[in-house]
Amino acid sequence: MKLLWGPRWRYGGNSLTASVVGSLNFYNQISLLYATLKEFCTPTTCPVMKAGRYEYRWADGTTMVSAPEYVELLMNWIETQIDNEHIFPKKTGEPFPPNFEDFVKRILRKLFRVYAHIYHSHFPKIVTLNEQAHLNTCFHRYLLFVSFVYLTMMHDFGNMQEFQLVDKEEMVPIQKLVETILKP
Repeated sequence: MKLLWGPRWRYGGNSLTASVVGSLNFYNQISLLYATLKEFCTPTTCPVMKAGRYEYRWADGTTMVSAPEYVELLMNWIETQIDNEHIFPKKTGEPFPPNFEDFVKRILRKLFRVYAHIYHSHFPKIVTLNEQAHLNTCFHRYLLFVSFVYLTMMHDFGNMQEFQLVDKEEMVPIQKLVETILKP
């Protein structure tokens, strides 16, 4: 497992760089959490990547893989996206691509699926490992970052805009947990 660290990206204090830093943080957190479950999440115990009755298929939407294979493919795919300087520019002054938000949304949506799988399929093991506080804290931060309203500052810091990074429909597999965590 390779951890990706944010400092190699420029931080300009705007919404795009916040998205980069957020994506890196959540990638790293879910990588570390999932690593503790690798011996329990196997092709035998988890032959399909799912959260309850919701099944997740790989990239083309038709390829069914086991949960560990899905997570491995996902982490490799995210790493490839983050290492691609055309998507995540690393030099100061280089522009982000016009569809950068789409890449971030796709990464965060797919990371949600790993959280959903862990909560549905492995939470008792998380409790046994005494990792539930860490999982819940990471997931809470993730939800605050992606949910309902994410305020972004435009480059001029004067125009506030709202957008959602992960659709509410994607959160249905663990909707009650999401609602509980985000309850005011």
